[in-house]
Amino acid sequence: MESITLIELCFARELQLESGAIRFFGGDLVNDLPKKAVVITGASSGIGRAAVVRMVQSGWRVFGAVRKAQDGDRLRSDFGASITPLILDVTDRASVKAGAETVSFELHESGLDGLVNVAGVGKVRPVEYMSQDGLREIFDINIFGQIAVTQAFLPLLRTTCGRIVNITSVGAHIAIPFGSLINASKSAFGILSDTLRLELHPFGIQVSVIEPGAIKTPAVDKTLGDVEAVIRSLPADGAAQYGEMLRAFARRAYEREMNGSSPDVVAQAIHHALTATQPRTRYRVGKHATLLPFLAAVLPDRLLDKIRFRIVGMPGKFGAAKLIDERKVKDAA
Repeated sequence: MESITLIELCFARELQLESGAIRFFGGDLVNDLPKKAVVITGASSGIGRAAVVRMVQSGWRVFGAVRKAQDGDRLRSDFGASITPLILDVTDRASVKAGAETVSFELHESGLDGLVNVAGVGKVRPVEYMSQDGLREIFDINIFGQIAVTQAFLPLLRTTCGRIVNITSVGAHIAIPFGSLINASKSAFGILSDTLRLELHPFGIQVSVIEPGAIKTPAVDKTLGDVEAVIRSLPADGAAQYGEMLRAFARRAYEREMNGSSPDVVAQAIHHALTATQPRTRYRVGKHATLLPFLAAVLPDRLLDKIRFRIVGMPGKFGAAKLIDERKVKDAA
């Protein structure tokens, strides 16, 4: 075994048989290679949980990262010894470091085969009334936290030439009114992921990006289910200016997302990115996943604007809100 190089070990992990035995280039037969192991963040629900189900069914050892102990207990109850819950908050760098140390200890330094960055949040808000704290919160979760997690687990991924799968969004390619927080943060995360793919190429580490379209998950209710609370949080002028547009946007977006694809279509893409001989650099899955980026790539901005206004229920006439206000004043007089 002393003659086996890191490159040979990486290839062995790629070609590992269900029997657990693989023959190295030099002829040595190694039995009982450990199960492949993957860390999945955001594992409590939605896409993260669907990914846990898919990878457990495929015989992988899964480390499911969640923020709450009760979510970890639920994972352990549902999946037994196939999963090791990690209490990990991507915005808490100490918990990220502790999570990486736990995985290293559990794997006995044998290395990590996959990291799936699912954790993320979205908020609906007009840019005009976006607070600096709110902006920092979203970017800390959707970008800075994801990079912190990736940096923490990269030493374990290097050991086995593991793979990284990052979940962004088709919204990374097209601006949508009131969706700037998630779209801008996911766009930045997508660029960082592409850069990471290039930088890790010489080290044999694959990086794939998955860009879901409309997916029905519990996150839909959290983001779009209480638009009145969003409106109440705005100053009086903001509520008057944007209230009706926010209601129209949330109503249409909620309906679209609730009629979206199952999270399992994303889990299937995650599985392919982790197991395929030649994983794709980018996966677009779920309803509308290919249409929206295509429209953004080929249509002139003004024409695309008209389509976006129609999709979200905003008035298409330039200055329409001002005209409505002037009419209200005139009628009141």
